[in-house]
Amino acid sequence: MNATTSRAMSLDEAISCLSDYDPKALPVSRVREIIERVVEPVEAIERVAIRSALGRVLAEDLISPIDVPSHDNSAMDGYAVRSADLAADAPTALRLVGTAVAGQPFEGRAGAGDTVRVMTGAVMPEGFDSVVIQEVVSLDGDRVMIPTGQEPGQNRRLRGEDLSRGKPALRAGKRLAPADLGLLASLGFAEVPVRRRLRVAFFSTGDELRSVGEALAAGEVYDSNRYTIHAMLTRLGVDVVDMGVVRDDPEALEHAVRVASESADAIISSGGVSVGEADFTKQVMDKLGDIAFWTIAMRPGRPMAFGRIGRASYFGLPGNPVAVMITFYFFAREALLRQMGAQVEPLPFVRARSLTAFRKRPGRTEYQRARLAHEPDGTMSVRSAGSQGSGVLRSMSEANCVVVLHHDQQAVAVGDLVDCIAFDGLI
Repeated sequence: MNATTSRAMSLDEAISCLSDYDPKALPVSRVREIIERVVEPVEAIERVAIRSALGRVLAEDLISPIDVPSHDNSAMDGYAVRSADLAADAPTALRLVGTAVAGQPFEGRAGAGDTVRVMTGAVMPEGFDSVVIQEVVSLDGDRVMIPTGQEPGQNRRLRGEDLSRGKPALRAGKRLAPADLGLLASLGFAEVPVRRRLRVAFFSTGDELRSVGEALAAGEVYDSNRYTIHAMLTRLGVDVVDMGVVRDDPEALEHAVRVASESADAIISSGGVSVGEADFTKQVMDKLGDIAFWTIAMRPGRPMAFGRIGRASYFGLPGNPVAVMITFYFFAREALLRQMGAQVEPLPFVRARSLTAFRKRPGRTEYQRARLAHEPDGTMSVRSAGSQGSGVLRSMSEANCVVVLHHDQQAVAVGDLVDCIAFDGLI
């Protein structure tokens, strides 16, 4: 299924597709399958200036109105020649008849035995098919000596080589990057059609939580989750709605969820979904929407809830700070990109040699905080970033990757190769 799938399934329909569904021990891969089947992209489209389009999701295929480049042109500073004029077994003397630079084509007459001085980007003179770089020629007045060994068509860029008129320049679902904006500008696009921004509401739950700036009483802690979630959502390019801290109270939770579902496309909560904690949360969510509570076969981040409340998708993340970030990046992030209408690609693995032994038994996926490094021999190595407790947020700050120990994988010994996902560009 991709971002353009016509109809998303209900949660029950998605679950019914799995023959091995077990909400008390659900593999990571099954969680992704269910979420992928349920979420659907926003439909509204708006036009924005390309300077405002960075990170936005293209809503339609964009067709090139021109050839790029618009003419055959020189890829190097040198001399335009006709390859048929060049001798195969001896240097060839040609007559220099003019110069062409980018934006100023050669306008004289040139024929057999002639050459034209060309700068990079200059339009190739008619009938000339190759460029000899300036470093290899010798000059004697208006005579240019071309050495042997030249290839027909060398150092020449053909008209339409980068992109032909009438061909798709960018496909719908592309999340626009700086290179894409440059490409659009090169084609003359001033505006582009994009999906409207996704609106995501989020809140933390817990009587013990206090916001930054408030005094702490005994047993209270500052709420870090809202700040990490806000930052992760901001980097994703959505409109964020911070709803603060919701008390451990059914009425307060119901009010917050109702307000969020009326204005947002997605809702993210942290805390209140663990066994024992989730009792009143489950009652409220069953009343308001179609929600499943899972114990996922992973570490950190075992408890999680997912479903729909009205038209909004809902992600109930764990309360521990590291578990919040891991479940966001490996479940919520991909789902939100799908809701944005983006083409979703799996996060790329970096293969590295482990300098740390990791204990692991088959039957769950583990995400170990670690640091990737380049070794002098050009290979990659990785070592643990220290304590792997799900409440140790400092370890996420000190790490630059996670080592992914897959569901069926066993213990890792020093020297084993492991899969890593780098934080660069992600966190």
